[in-house]
Amino acid sequence: QCPWGAPNTTSISCSLADVMSEQLAKELQLEEENAAFPEVVVVAEGPFITGENIDTSSDLMLAQMLQMEFDREYDAQLRREEKKINGDSKVSISFENYRKVHPYDSDSSEDEVDWQDTRHDPYRADKPTTTPRKGFIGKGKDITTKHDEVVCGRKNTARMENFAPEFQVGDGIGMDLKLSNQVFNALKQHAYSEERRSARLHEKKEHSTAEKAVDPKTRLLLYKMVNSGMLETITGCISTGKESVVFHAYGGKSATEDKVIPPECAIKVFKTTLNEFKNRDKYIKDDYRFKDRFSKLNPRKIIRMWAEKEMHNLTRMQNAGIPCPQVVILKKHVLVMSFIGQDQVPAPKLKDVTLSSEDMKKAYCQILNMMQQLYKECNLVHADLSEYNMLWHDGKVWLIDVSQSVEPTHPHGLEFLFRDCRNVSQFFQKAGVAEALNERELFNAVSGFNITADNEVDFQAEIEALEKMNEDHVQNHGKKLSMFSGDGDPPIYDE
Repeated sequence: QCPWGAPNTTSISCSLADVMSEQLAKELQLEEENAAFPEVVVVAEGPFITGENIDTSSDLMLAQMLQMEFDREYDAQLRREEKKINGDSKVSISFENYRKVHPYDSDSSEDEVDWQDTRHDPYRADKPTTTPRKGFIGKGKDITTKHDEVVCGRKNTARMENFAPEFQVGDGIGMDLKLSNQVFNALKQHAYSEERRSARLHEKKEHSTAEKAVDPKTRLLLYKMVNSGMLETITGCISTGKESVVFHAYGGKSATEDKVIPPECAIKVFKTTLNEFKNRDKYIKDDYRFKDRFSKLNPRKIIRMWAEKEMHNLTRMQNAGIPCPQVVILKKHVLVMSFIGQDQVPAPKLKDVTLSSEDMKKAYCQILNMMQQLYKECNLVHADLSEYNMLWHDGKVWLIDVSQSVEPTHPHGLEFLFRDCRNVSQFFQKAGVAEALNERELFNAVSGFNITADNEVDFQAEIEALEKMNEDHVQNHGKKLSMFSGDGDPPIYDE
């Protein structure tokens, strides 16, 4: 009766054989389960583990269940990684060898089967058989030649796999698609056009200066010039050409006191692609100043040499007193010069300005004098002299664009000089300048030669002969030919 007293326990006596009997243990367990859970239906033991047949009394079974659940999660993670890596690529990888759960152990549904890893896809159609080399298939009456519509259609579908990887062609083989020749040719042409267009866009974006725009490397050079204080600000584009883009900028302060930066500057950015001006090499590969450094396989080096060549030519002209832009600095393919004009307005070209007869005559005398100075004192030939490369500013003519200028000892130097003389003579003769010489007279006046030829063909033949003599002399002796000084100094035409 006392709650703190020891309970009365009744011991049931049993023999040792009864205690060790498994039959008795099972009977006692079933009695306890039936008393606690009378509605539980006992199912037969089987090899598979399901949600309705779980024996939680065994630690081994619980461990196996946990291990299989872990393996399923691991396999799901592998499938996600595999799908992420493959994406939409036609070439895929598989992690099948790293799976933990074997196919007969997995209880995944039919929808979760990854057909990409299946060796034999029941939904994939067989690839169409090609026509044998003999030109036909079949025997007897049912002869199918290689020109059969069905055979050609399947061939065209299979050949679509040869298109560029960027051009999505779909799964035409799996659907047994048959493309006619007209449709296949149209698709092929479109694929090639898109590939070329993509290449051009990439070239303009990454490696070249486009129309009134610059690539990232050039933009970084311009930023450095502004941040260093050499340039105050860059206002915008003022001119575009086949070889360069010219920007206007306001000058800043120089790091050294001996160098003065003009108030207004012109930034000439040479285009880093040769698509629009492919004949640069003939002006530079035979120039002895750059001959050893010329490499046709590296376009960017050619552009830097092109910019360096214009800097050297402008320096020669400036030392001789010829009106031309003043060089400020050269950074790779970006050349900073003084601006010919005022208040962001560039000086007009000679072809765009309207001059009186006196001013036109004055301009002709100046150009003739500059051509003689360029040839005699600077030892240069402009090689692209025309009304497009001459500016009219402050009542006189200024020469620009001398990147292609060469020395008279160039293998084609005299030909370039004769072309310049023809352009100058034709322009001023059309402008009504009576004193304008023809191209042959102007060539003799500038070069100092006395070539007497009745027609232009014989005149050019003698020019080529002179160039051949000079080229042979340079190759044999490795120095310039002294005959370019002529019998006497060429006449200087003053204003």
